[in-house]
Amino acid sequence: MSAVETPRFSQERLEEIQALVARYPGARSALLPVLHMAQEDFGYLSLDVQRHVAEVLGLTLIQVREVVTFYTMFREQPCGTYLMEVCTNASCMLNGADRLVRHMCDKLGIKVGETTPDGMFTVTEVECAGACGGAPVVQINNEYHENVDEAYIDRFIDEARGKGGKA
Repeated sequence: MSAVETPRFSQERLEEIQALVARYPGARSALLPVLHMAQEDFGYLSLDVQRHVAEVLGLTLIQVREVVTFYTMFREQPCGTYLMEVCTNASCMLNGADRLVRHMCDKLGIKVGETTPDGMFTVTEVECAGACGGAPVVQINNEYHENVDEAYIDRFIDEARGKGGKA
């Protein structure tokens, strides 16, 4: 989707959304799964995409924004092929998450929240991954990696680059 295009769900997706909404007492109850659909279809949840979701569900933009800005799994900006989310809550921080974030950013030549120029990697911090027993935890494209250290990240990045981003 280019910056000038207005996001629109396909007819098939709209039918899927209608069927989903019918399962709930109100359209607002379907907001989370519809936001996941929108992110899958459009890559991220730009303000225009959020407006479209609000329109489709008969909600206000603020009702959609309240959910998008609360949950870390929703992205408002494009990200790389590999979205690397480092938990920086207490258990992970005590087990080296801060050092791990610095290492990742240094290796990739970016800051937290940025994407590498080749579009392959985005590094972000999340408040809690909910996997304290495996601290530090890095979620990469929705897959949890526990007890991660610098060597693990180096191998992952090198393998991903070797595959040309097709991991």
